[in-house]
Amino acid sequence: MNIRPLYDRIVVKRIEEKEQIQGGIIIPDTAKEKPQEGLVIAVGQGKRLDNGQVVALDVKAGDRILFGKYSGNEIKIDGEEYIIMREDDVLGILESAAKEVTA
Repeated sequence: MNIRPLYDRIVVKRIEEKEQIQGGIIIPDTAKEKPQEGLVIAVGQGKRLDNGQVVALDVKAGDRILFGKYSGNEIKIDGEEYIIMREDDVLGILESAAKEVTA
């Protein structure tokens, strides 16, 4: 993929949840909600302030994030679906379990 987001925008690929069957009921794909968890693929240079200064983003490529249900714009590149959103739409960064144990 050759895309470089501008300023404070990031490119995210949704992380699909594993299908779980509860009580023997299979939910069709059209009724399922889209996951609100994703993997950051690319990030912009940073947010430009009113004085012209550019502030680096807290999110970086490779981070696993949570975002709002209606965040960003969905795009399709080379048959893959991605979301382009502003860093402000990110609700949180998921830390790995290994980091939590050492902390």
